Amino acid sequence: MKIIDADIISRQIFEDRDVLQSVFSHFGDSIKNDDNTLNRKALGSIVFNDDKKLIELNELTHPQIYMKIVNQIQKYKSMGEEIVVIDAALLIEGGYLDIIDKLIVVICNKEEQIRRVQYRDKCTIEEARSRIDSQMKQEEKIKFADYLIDNSGDINKLKLEAEKFIEYIKVNWCE
Repeated sequence: MKIIDADIISRQIFEDRDVLQSVFSHFGDSIKNDDNTLNRKALGSIVFNDDKKLIELNELTHPQIYMKIVNQIQKYKSMGEEIVVIDAALLIEGGYLDIIDKLIVVICNKEEQIRRVQYRDKCTIEEARSRIDSQMKQEEKIKFADYLIDNSGDINKLKLEAEKFIEYIKVNWCE
């Protein structure tokens, strides 16, 4: 099994000078660090507080992210990998349903979600809520799910959920 992490890919595309220039041109110098790299926090404060700006950023970056994911899937399949997992928050919103066979939706309660975003991104409660609110609601994502994992608990509960899921796919999805 191979895992493709869309967050890593999204960081990698900002190493591409053309993508970076396009984003700088669109959003201005306020998102540029002194060394001409992307100031993610500054960009985040713009796009996670303005739906229109988030759509504009996605229009600039998602085609490259999509192509990198498709290329990695093809690479892994040509290597004989039977299962390739795409770990991405925006699979549904980003139009990836056409390249996946099954969708596993991982949910957690809102308070835990906010706490985790605050920890990961070192941001305020308001910033965390803004980021979460910019995504499709969990209730909507669940409608697309082939399998649902609740990650509201601790790491041990998640491990149990993962083990149940592995057994489920062995029985129901593998040939």
